[in-house]
Amino acid sequence: MRLERLNVDKFKVFLTFDDMQERGITKEDLWQDVPKVHDLFRDMMLEADDELGFKVDGPIAVEVYAMPAQGMVIIVSKGLPDEDFDIEGFEEGYIEMQVTLDESDDIFYTFREFEDVIGLASRLYPFGVIGGRLYSFEGRYFMKFEDIDLNDKDEEAFIALLSEFGHSSTVSFHRAAEYGKCLMDHEAIYQLYHTFIKR
Repeated sequence: MRLERLNVDKFKVFLTFDDMQERGITKEDLWQDVPKVHDLFRDMMLEADDELGFKVDGPIAVEVYAMPAQGMVIIVSKGLPDEDFDIEGFEEGYIEMQVTLDESDDIFYTFREFEDVIGLASRLYPFGVIGGRLYSFEGRYFMKFEDIDLNDKDEEAFIALLSEFGHSSTVSFHRAAEYGKCLMDHEAIYQLYHTFIKR
């Protein structure tokens, strides 16, 4: 579980499927009101308090984004209490939560060095993957893949190769695309392979 403060009233949690498996939580559990999901949110709030100094003292909004083969991104925002919200009717420690769930088909990974991106291309090209888009943002590199880029390849093996060189991004694709720079907008693996590896 990785936490990142976005601003004074908002933080982001990246939860890998391994993290969820350790807690015995499935993606479907997040749609349900079950004790292990309550425990997860309580742990997130405690960790946010410890690591980020984020104290919950009122209602919060929780957005949950599922990403295939990568995990979940959870964004927690402090909200303003409704004027007609009866706080006295609840015991102390009660948190009003508004939960939004969304799912993305994007596979979006981040890499520290450009050499990691070249290393990835050297493994993905022989695997039969030539697609992808490459971005740079805040001194890091990002690659976005869509279903069509996989060409019916084994998704687990594909994700394993990506994980050798980078990490699933906690920065959203839209943020990197809007504020970063697009270096290769199509067939990034093909271009990287033929530019830097097979010359």
